[in-house]
Amino acid sequence: MKWMFIPSSAASAYFVTCTALESISLTALNIFRVYCSGAHGPVLLLLHGGGHSALSWAVFTAVIFSRINCRVVAMDLRAHGKYVNPINGLSFFFFFFYRDIGKVVEVLYGDNPPPIMIIGHSMGGAIAVHTAAANHLQSLLGLCVIDVVEGTAMDALNSMQNFLRSRPKTFKSLENAIEWSVKSGQIRNMESARVSMGGQVKKCEEPTSSPAVSKSIEGIIEEEEEEDVVEESNKKKMKEDDQEIKKESVFTWRVDLSKTEKYWEGWFRGLSALFLTCPVPKLLLLAGVDRLDKDLTIGQMQGKFQMQVLPQCGHAVHEDAPEKVADALATFMVRTVKLYIIFII
Repeated sequence: MKWMFIPSSAASAYFVTCTALESISLTALNIFRVYCSGAHGPVLLLLHGGGHSALSWAVFTAVIFSRINCRVVAMDLRAHGKYVNPINGLSFFFFFFYRDIGKVVEVLYGDNPPPIMIIGHSMGGAIAVHTAAANHLQSLLGLCVIDVVEGTAMDALNSMQNFLRSRPKTFKSLENAIEWSVKSGQIRNMESARVSMGGQVKKCEEPTSSPAVSKSIEGIIEEEEEEDVVEESNKKKMKEDDQEIKKESVFTWRVDLSKTEKYWEGWFRGLSALFLTCPVPKLLLLAGVDRLDKDLTIGQMQGKFQMQVLPQCGHAVHEDAPEKVADALATFMVRTVKLYIIFII
């Protein structure tokens, strides 16, 4: 696997380099981190969910190579992972996401890209649908969407801010963040969590010294002080806590998802109808059949796409059960996509 950096400017100029081979001085550019692996076969273009990074596909990538002959390209989407932009105020409208994706593919493969299967989880699934519908990938041969359905997503938006507020704001270490992700059920696979969480959190630039951070670092913490403790003792303890925090490496979330709220409805409204109109073979992987909305239920009965439910998984299906996702995808590509390629040729 090699690390690729793909910068983009307002003029849509994109460049590629392997950091192990050379370095490029960039000014006023957006830089995407892209993980590429494999040398032959169709390309699986992997798009992560909101707040995650390309590292969320690491374990799945290792498994899929044992199932089919393929290449993998996983990129950190704008404002996620190791993406770099010196300019504040990034837009999260879909147009910019699928333009980024189209340019990344253009830089990697030029005017003659290999067959591409685009696969997206959650927000990345919605982006994959919009990318496919906008015809930004000329060699697209299939679409796979993981655990995102318009009806369920729209219903969940009202409680999203409460969910984000319920998460710890900081962690005292990366191991602490990994432990929280597994105990909270965000990721149910420890192997995946150990890789994935490094793309979700980062070291704080400066140690935080407020009492609130001390509590959030520990995640769930019990109150140890009695109500009758004198004020002076409280102040002394707070000072000691502050000094202890400064000695630790404090981690926080890379992406403040709460600030993207104005884009949420646009990400998911009309998604089901758009998914059904995409003119390539389609696979929908869900953690539960209850996630299907009316449009998709009708479409599934009409045979417009294939669907598989993977029970006993959380929302991060490809991290919780990478073997099952790889099996489902390999079967889909060998049976359906192969026939599609023969038909269009």
